[in-house]
Amino acid sequence: MEGINLERFARGFTENLDPNVRKHLKNVYASFTLASLCACVGGYVHMFSTVVGAGLLTSLGAIGTLIWLLMTPHDGKNQKERLALLGAFAFLSGINLGPLLQMAVMVNQTLILEALLGTSIVFACFSLAALFAPRGQYLYLGGILMSTLSILFWLSIMNIFFASKLIFQANLYIGLAVMCGFVVFDTQSIVVKAKRGDRDYIMHSIELFIDFIAIFKRILILLTDREASQEKRKKRN
Repeated sequence: MEGINLERFARGFTENLDPNVRKHLKNVYASFTLASLCACVGGYVHMFSTVVGAGLLTSLGAIGTLIWLLMTPHDGKNQKERLALLGAFAFLSGINLGPLLQMAVMVNQTLILEALLGTSIVFACFSLAALFAPRGQYLYLGGILMSTLSILFWLSIMNIFFASKLIFQANLYIGLAVMCGFVVFDTQSIVVKAKRGDRDYIMHSIELFIDFIAIFKRILILLTDREASQEKRKKRN
């Protein structure tokens, strides 16, 4: 039975995507994996090294590197340069996650691995759902997701003054749902672009990498908040 299910899975994947798109997706996910590894190294450097740490310069560096990459068009000859920019952006993004990682470790050392595992499972499930869905079925989500993200942004700005725990948690949970939606939307968008001849796999991998980081941050914050609340209850009892 298991062999039959795997065979159906492989056949469905093959039938739903033509060879050129499958090849493009391999490049996209390979670049995404590279970016994820660079981000892990960045987080490690912040936590266990004094060479560089999260701050204004690393934030500006990440933004500047991303802009540089956006301004460097894909022409098939500059792949090494653009991959280097991708790695630099991911590395600086990982460094900028450093303070959050440190806070999680102070609460429970296993939270980072739990958040990473949870994020990987969520990301894989929603990516596969998008890949096996009919072509363009979820592209309508783009406008809804962007509108919701805009509302959440303004709510977070307002909450600076109100400091409401309820608004903070609602922002996290709704934001997590929105970013899961973006995984579906961006994955289908990449497939559609590839079918139209857009082979810029590095830029496509950045879209997925940003989604992955956003989901990871929210899951890690939720797990840390839950663990901290449980510790407080234990101390009271």
